[in-house]
Amino acid sequence: MRKIANQKRGVSPVIATVLLVAMVVVIGLIIFLWFRGLTEEAVTKFGGRNIKLVCDDVDFLSDYYAGTLSISNIGNVPIFGMKVRISAQGSYETLDIRNLSVDWPEIGLRQGGTFSGNLVSEFSGAEQVSLIPVLMGSSSSGNQIYVCEDTYGQDLIV
Repeated sequence: MRKIANQKRGVSPVIATVLLVAMVVVIGLIIFLWFRGLTEEAVTKFGGRNIKLVCDDVDFLSDYYAGTLSISNIGNVPIFGMKVRISAQGSYETLDIRNLSVDWPEIGLRQGGTFSGNLVSEFSGAEQVSLIPVLMGSSSSGNQIYVCEDTYGQDLIV
């Protein structure tokens, strides 16, 4: 009687090496991205408070009537600028209010500050306009601008 030899075959050494190198690269990339997220430079305001949390305290009123945009800072947080998101025909464009109006104050809107500017040409054809606050914070590398998330913005009726 003949014995049938065990004919199991293993993975070729070349394929095993390629798989091992690929796994090491993927694991290295995951560790790199994780570590980069930990070392992100913090931007602070008001003596050490994370600027992302300061966005909760931003409070402003906005109005658009007869081609004039009015913004009033009614909170305690200075608003350095505004991002203006203009939506029209299924797409949107985000612009800086400093580029839309020369009347925006150089230092932004302090507590109780107001802005009024004629923006009828910029808003023509717009279906929706949103104002998103921009804050100035400090970090180890100097002053940095931080744009708050969209949820802190206000929509205008145009």
